[in-house]
Amino acid sequence: MRRLAFLTLDDRADYVIDDDLAIAELARRDWAVDEIPWRRRAVPWRDYTGVVIRTPWDYQKDPVAFLEALDAIAATGVPLANPVDVVRWNLRKSYLRDLAQRGVPIVPTRWGTGLDRAAVAELAGAYDGEFIVKPVVSANADDTFRLAARLDDATVATLLATFTDRAWMAQPFVDSVIDEGEWSLFWFGGRFSHAIRKVPARGDFRVQEEHGGIITAITPEPALLRAAEQVMATLDDTLLQARVDLVRLADGSFALMELEIIEPSLYFRMHPRAPHNFADAIERWLADR
Repeated sequence: MRRLAFLTLDDRADYVIDDDLAIAELARRDWAVDEIPWRRRAVPWRDYTGVVIRTPWDYQKDPVAFLEALDAIAATGVPLANPVDVVRWNLRKSYLRDLAQRGVPIVPTRWGTGLDRAAVAELAGAYDGEFIVKPVVSANADDTFRLAARLDDATVATLLATFTDRAWMAQPFVDSVIDEGEWSLFWFGGRFSHAIRKVPARGDFRVQEEHGGIITAITPEPALLRAAEQVMATLDDTLLQARVDLVRLADGSFALMELEIIEPSLYFRMHPRAPHNFADAIERWLADR
């Protein structure tokens, strides 16, 4: 039986992972899949036909070690998806600036490194309404703050402790996230697979399931699909897995919130063909190598 490795994390207890659906589809095609924590050492990677970066959702806690682990896998010559150079680019959310320069609409963003009291005051004064501050390297909405223009002392202290020596990004809060949510469209091997809508739980603004987000399957409206296609068209490579996260701006247009091409949650359970589409993409990817 042919073997694949799916990279994951050591402690999966707090996450919603449905890769078992893709693993079952691959098993029907005579593939055995081992889910291997990315921190594990002395793994015989050459025993595998390919390695897929699937659910290492704690990588942001030690991105240097994560990249070193990927480099070690790539050095064996075993195909790795997505490639390390793409992961390195996507790991820092400054990739959004690159995509904006290629014509992709993004939520207007301010960038900086380190915060002191003067910088916090200047940042708060730049927005008329609510705004978001989050790390340039982050995942799962970790250390993401929804803020009002008037900040109390406790909030300022928290921001200073979080971002004193850390790169950050700030964006106006997109009001449509509360009512409409965020859309995610999935591409496997360069082909559109399926789409979902993620709406935050009442009283929250984070759409991730780990924070109570409500997920529904959708058929994307033409404008939404075109916006996602525009993002995908800017990429130089055909990638095994990609998720395009979009929000609707006040003028009705769509803007890119995130392009997840490191370890995207792929929501296989939300579409009956999604595991099949992913298995097809894996087999095409390996056939090309």
